[in-house]
Amino acid sequence: MKATYLLAAAAFALAAYPAHAQTPKRGGELKFAVSAEPPNYDCHANTSFAFVHPVRPHYNTLLKFDAPNYPKIVGDLAASWSVSSDGLSYTFKLHDGVKFHDGSSFSSADVKATYDRIRDPQGGARSVRKAAYADIASIETPDRLTVVVKLKKANASMLANFASPWDCIYSAAKLKDDPKFPERNILGTGPFTFVQHAAGSHWIGKRYDGYFVKGQPYLDGYRAIFIRGAPMVNALSAGEVMVEFRGQSPADRDRIVGTLKDQAAVMESPWQCSLVVSFNTKKKPFDDQRIRKALSLAIDRWAGAEALQKIALVRHVGGVLRPGDALAISPQELEKLPGFSRNINASRAEARKLLKEAGAENLAFKLTNRNVAMPYTPVGVFLVDQWRQIGLNVQHEQLDTKLYLAAQQRDNPTYDAALDFNCDFMDEPNLQLIKYISADRSPINYAGYTDRKLDELYDRQSGELDRGKRIAVLREFERHVLEQAYIIPTIWWHRIIVANKKLRDWEITPSHYLNQDLADVWLDQ
Repeated sequence: MKATYLLAAAAFALAAYPAHAQTPKRGGELKFAVSAEPPNYDCHANTSFAFVHPVRPHYNTLLKFDAPNYPKIVGDLAASWSVSSDGLSYTFKLHDGVKFHDGSSFSSADVKATYDRIRDPQGGARSVRKAAYADIASIETPDRLTVVVKLKKANASMLANFASPWDCIYSAAKLKDDPKFPERNILGTGPFTFVQHAAGSHWIGKRYDGYFVKGQPYLDGYRAIFIRGAPMVNALSAGEVMVEFRGQSPADRDRIVGTLKDQAAVMESPWQCSLVVSFNTKKKPFDDQRIRKALSLAIDRWAGAEALQKIALVRHVGGVLRPGDALAISPQELEKLPGFSRNINASRAEARKLLKEAGAENLAFKLTNRNVAMPYTPVGVFLVDQWRQIGLNVQHEQLDTKLYLAAQQRDNPTYDAALDFNCDFMDEPNLQLIKYISADRSPINYAGYTDRKLDELYDRQSGELDRGKRIAVLREFERHVLEQAYIIPTIWWHRIIVANKKLRDWEITPSHYLNQDLADVWLDQ
């Protein structure tokens, strides 16, 4: 898998940040901005940075990515691990002496309860990543510090899955009493304890003095301030907050650097994140493949990427896998697929023909979008303009994050089309393709369709350890999903972070979900 990340790793050379030469200093409260708010407190049910940035510091995971050496995987609650020669058994040895914030002891039972919940949620709990763990046959706990995970079949990404920042380890006792306990309560083993969530204002965590890693965390605490748009840029420029961990637009980067000058540290990286349009296939006329395909054909992604990268944090044209990734489709192959031709006039002529055949030449519909400026607003405006150029009437509706997610996630969604995001913590088809498999297998497929061909192709590539054979299956999956156009990629993101140089030992990665426990971070002040 290492070759997969060479391009991303090379981008880290862009980072203009102080070298790791100083001994960390203890103390201080880190103030950082978050441009949206978590809809609830459950790691296993969430997909947004709005959740992971304020909430992740309260929790540990089994493994994690070593941010300075990404994509290296290291232990978190696991002190060590081994994998059987046939790839069907994973044995984890856990750290001893770990305690939850309420003083109760952590053990293998908590790991088992957590992963049982992720792969098969009960009692009203929700897990959006259960498909990633469908290959698990059993989880055994031979003693309080050992966990053995056995698989039904080999899985090319299973070890990396155990490093997911979303797999917060919960108390087995609390889950037994109430499977939905994490939805409304914070109780972890992480470096910071929960203090306060003031809705619409801020989130506060303070140092957990009983943290199992000696000397950590260095901060006294942190304060996530819910702020966005111009006020957020003003706060970063004035040094009122040290950083916003998601990413800034090129214009905001330049403005912040222009004010902070030599106190600004700029870091850039390719981003494992794309915006996709999901069509509500349970609602007419979006149950018609011709209409969905026409809407994809109408989008000039190449010209859009060139223009939007000047104002928004998007830059790259790609299919269902991040462009530049070793498993992604080449630009030459991509241009042959529906919606990615560089001949936009021919594509739009085909789009009009399909709409006429479907009796939808004057189609009017609503694009549901998120009211997060970057990059949702500019990309949404771009899409509306593209569809209007083939004679369609499209209303652009932007909602608060909670309402935006609810519009797509309800059992019987009423939306027409939605600008959705497909982001994850690493480049791995077993993660990125979950968005596209049938809705009865994927809680993050909001388009609502069933396509058993996609399910079969997903399963084939998931367990294929031969790289060449896996790529062939991936190309077949991609061709089919883009032809059916249930969910269509638009433009992939590019991550730009501007931090105050007082913030030390935080590393950028290609994912805005990684490296957010803040255990290593300290303030030079």
